Amino acid sequence: MATSAGSARSRERVVRICDSATDTRTLRLRLLEEIRRAVGFDAYAWLLTDPETSVGSAPLADVPCLPELPRLIALKYLTGINRWTSMRGAPVALLQEATGGDRSRSLLWRDLLCRYGISDVASLVFRDRFGCWGFLDLWRSGTSEHFGPGDAAFLGAIAGPVTSALRRSQAHAFAGGSGSRGRRRPGPVVLLLSPALEVLRQTPETQEYLRILVPPAADRPPVPASAYNVAAQLLAVEAGVDPNPPWARVYMSDGVWVTLRAARIGSAGAIADSDIAVTIEETTPPDRVALFARASGLSARESELLSHLVTGADTRELAGRMFLSEHTVQDHLKSIFAKSSTHNRRTLLSHILG
Repeated sequence: MATSAGSARSRERVVRICDSATDTRTLRLRLLEEIRRAVGFDAYAWLLTDPETSVGSAPLADVPCLPELPRLIALKYLTGINRWTSMRGAPVALLQEATGGDRSRSLLWRDLLCRYGISDVASLVFRDRFGCWGFLDLWRSGTSEHFGPGDAAFLGAIAGPVTSALRRSQAHAFAGGSGSRGRRRPGPVVLLLSPALEVLRQTPETQEYLRILVPPAADRPPVPASAYNVAAQLLAVEAGVDPNPPWARVYMSDGVWVTLRAARIGSAGAIADSDIAVTIEETTPPDRVALFARASGLSARESELLSHLVTGADTRELAGRMFLSEHTVQDHLKSIFAKSSTHNRRTLLSHILG
């Protein structure tokens, strides 16, 4: 662990990285380098999450159990101890501490991580009043290597600026291109998984989407990690671990957002024996509006105004629908422009709707 002075300097560098980075991949990679200097770790998994459902997507990971990735993800979602959705107090939780030294209380550790020599896991959730924007697990291996109070203090200190940076980077993604106009792909995009999250079948268009969502190494097929996550959330809902719905909105490229959803196939027989279908579809305009409002940090009133604005309403209509004066509507619009780094309605709507 770094010294107190070293940790302070590292926190300052984290803040500078958060202030300068825009896309989520670059942001996370740079932050991981700095976090490793202050808090040593042997493996990691960092996922973005849909701020409304807290379901993960767009993972960055370096873990020793990649051949068992579907099982790793399923167990992560089915484990209640230090689950990111239940961390409502401090943003940091340590496995060794949370289990009182009995790590077998964690389903994830007992059924998988122990076989890879993982001795402790530091979990960090990135949540603010606008939603949950991601979670990070840092793994240490070895029989005596555990995270300590100093490690937890450092991670807790950087949680705030990193959360804000992740949220801003999601907002910046809306300005990433011209959107999906004229780029609609033919046919449904569906991935069929077994109850154990093994890939069974998929439609021809699925590979293209998966390749963009999680770019694979050269000459390697794409890994459907985002699909595994929504399917794992379905398992968690069925097991009563977490009630959030099994879907997530994910940024692809060029202003395009897609929504992944998971559902069981068929209604006969035991649910646990049924295959799981994961669909990938372009995010609807209302869902884009809702996500944009959260990512831009809009107030409830500003979000309501935005939902009316995208219907084509002018200032007078907006004032009438919201029972406000036209002057107040203009003030709300100025605030929305400032928070979303836009300067007029045309640019704002272009970013939101693509």
